Amino acid sequence: MKKILLILVFALGVSVVSVAQDGDEKGNGSRIEALKIAYLTKKLNLSTDEAQKFWPIYNQYMGEIRKTRIDARQNKEGEIPTEEKLLNIRKKYNGEFNKALSSEKVNSFFKAEKEFGTVLQKELMERRMQRMENRKQSFRNN
Repeated sequence: MKKILLILVFALGVSVVSVAQDGDEKGNGSRIEALKIAYLTKKLNLSTDEAQKFWPIYNQYMGEIRKTRIDARQNKEGEIPTEEKLLNIRKKYNGEFNKALSSEKVNSFFKAEKEFGTVLQKELMERRMQRMENRKQSFRNN
């Protein structure tokens, strides 16, 4: 039972992260994006010069990633074609990022970006589990 619940929570977390990253009407996407930028800034430890070159490229990159995800959702594309498009965007921007950063930092960026998604999913899952536990306690107390 715990495994099923954990899988369900994880699946919902992935959905929430995807919607949040794509930017929803409530503004949660911008809040998560701000957290992501702070996380990446800390992980990459960019110099002022690197940051001035990197962030405009990053903004273009994220714009293409968002557009691809939104288009895929609207067109009800399959997961494999969507992931292939996202990979092609990452390959394209790998070259662009290499113009602003060392190849080591570009690699660190892609790792940190993936790591952020994992950290975010874990945090969402922990919060959801805490809310469920609080509801159980409230129900038991009534």
